[in-house]
Amino acid sequence: MSRAINELLDIMARLRSPDGGCPWDLEQTFRTIAPYAIEEAYEVADAIERDDMAALKEELGDLLFQVVFHARMAEERGAFDFADVVAAICDKMIRRHPHVFEAPDGRDADAQTAAWEDQKAEERRAKGAASLLDDVPVALPGLARAVKLQKRAARVGFDWTNVEDVLAKLEEEVRELQAAACTKSADAIEDEFGDLLFVIANVARHLRVDPEAALRRANEKFARRFRHIETRLAAAGRDLAEASLDEMEALWTEAKRGERGEKE
Repeated sequence: MSRAINELLDIMARLRSPDGGCPWDLEQTFRTIAPYAIEEAYEVADAIERDDMAALKEELGDLLFQVVFHARMAEERGAFDFADVVAAICDKMIRRHPHVFEAPDGRDADAQTAAWEDQKAEERRAKGAASLLDDVPVALPGLARAVKLQKRAARVGFDWTNVEDVLAKLEEEVRELQAAACTKSADAIEDEFGDLLFVIANVARHLRVDPEAALRRANEKFARRFRHIETRLAAAGRDLAEASLDEMEALWTEAKRGERGEKE
C-alpha cells in the first residue's frame, strides 16, 4: 500500500517538476483545479448510483489524484504535504470517535451523529467562528448547502416541529411565486423561486431524503422516458419535430407503464 501511494506521489512530483514536467500541470493553481475536484466527486457519486464497481474504482482514483495534486502544490509553497493531510484526517477521525478509540459506550448511529455534531461545534468555537453557519461551504450545490444550513440552525432549535408544517410553508411559497410571476419582475420571481427551493430542501430534510440524489434520480427518469419517445418515433421512421405533443405524451405514458411492469 505504501509503495503504491509513494508511486502516485512521485508521479505527481514529476508532473509538477519545472525540469521536464507537464506544461499543463505546471500552470495549475488551487483555484484552477478546484472545479476538477468537484467534478470527480460527482463522478464518484454517479458510479455509485449506477452500481458500477469498475467505474467506482477508477473514479476514486481520479478523486485521490485531486487530493495529491493539491497537497503537492501546498508542499511547493512550504505549507503542508500529503503526509500532513493524512495525519490531519487520522487525528480528526480518532478525536471524533472516542467511543471507538477510547472507551466503547454503546451509542447507536443517531447518538453518534449528535456527538459528531457536538465535536464539530466545539472545533468551530476553538477556531473562533463568529456564526454557527460560518464553515458551511459556499461552493456546495444549492440544495445540499440549504440542507446543511438548515441542519445547523435546527441544532439550536430553529426548525419546524414536523413535516406537515413544512408542507404548509411549501404551499405558501408556491402562492408567493405565483403572485411574483404576475408582476413580471425577474428579481421578484428569482427571489420567490429561491425561497421555494429552500423550503423543498427543508421538506427533504424532514423526510430524510437527499434532495440532490432525488433530483439526480428524477433527471435520469426524465432522460430514460424521453429516450423511449425518441426510440419509438425513430422505429416508425419519424423525427421528434414531426410528432405532436399529444403523441409524445402518449409515448411518455407508455414508458411509464413499461417501468411499472418491470417493477412488478
